[in-house]
Amino acid sequence: MDERASLRKRVIMITGASGFTGGHACRYFAGLGMRVAGIVRQTQALPAIEGVRYHTCDLMDKQKLDELARKIAPDYVLHLGGKNSVPESWADPLLYMETNVLPTLYLLNALRPFPACRVLIAGTKAVFSLTPPYRPPHPYSLSKSLQKAAVMSWSCLFGQPVMLAEPSNLIGPGPSTGFCALLGRYIAACERGEAMKAFRISSRASRRDFLDVRDAVRAYGIMLEKGTPGEVYTVTSGKERTLEEIAVLFMKASGSDVPVEWGDEDDSIKERDSQVPMGLESLGWKPSIPIERSVSDILQYFRTGGGVSK
Repeated sequence: MDERASLRKRVIMITGASGFTGGHACRYFAGLGMRVAGIVRQTQALPAIEGVRYHTCDLMDKQKLDELARKIAPDYVLHLGGKNSVPESWADPLLYMETNVLPTLYLLNALRPFPACRVLIAGTKAVFSLTPPYRPPHPYSLSKSLQKAAVMSWSCLFGQPVMLAEPSNLIGPGPSTGFCALLGRYIAACERGEAMKAFRISSRASRRDFLDVRDAVRAYGIMLEKGTPGEVYTVTSGKERTLEEIAVLFMKASGSDVPVEWGDEDDSIKERDSQVPMGLESLGWKPSIPIERSVSDILQYFRTGGGVSK
């Protein structure tokens, strides 16, 4: 791969390294031969990955972040840290503004002494237009929309080579709290004979774009290497599926039916048209992992004890 040769031995700093996407990112970039500095809040129970060194830092600690940036002196930064639970954002909206906006600016400011450091901020497709009338669907969307505006403005003001990725719903094996992970965990528990209430799904017709996290991480690598500073890149599978279609895929992979309770919520907040953006196609990226494999890997992860306290 082209990016393997140019990235080998370079230093990448990954925030949120203990998270779902962060774990996959650490493995991927270490596998390319990069030196990975994983930023975490605590180092307990982290996997040992050759080429990955963990550093503890609360991203709200501006002074510690400045010191860490000077110590690591990264060539690349992938910012995955933050919060992404819609229900939690309703319960504590201020926490989401603090966690998703300010630490991002603290990080960019800490990197100003390294003008050649290429930075990729992981945003979300769940943003809304910051033009009147303001109609955010939830506080999480507001926090990420403000983050996007801050990142793009900061890049313009200070000339840092910063890009923004807007992925769709990322799925795959690992400690995710998304819909597919919750369903996979539920099915694995049913297979073990655990007594379970019916799994509730809000709507049969609700449509989402689901992309394997491993494809997304590969896209992040290509963006860091070849992307254009100041650009926003949408990272999607290019195909939307209903939640009913996803449930059927899980049932088929399991080989058994499990109890599901269907809701009739109106999916009034529509996602933007899902498509593979030309920008990423021109960089040489396209999805490669079929959703059937993603579903199978999710089930296998939970069947073998993923997410179960030991």
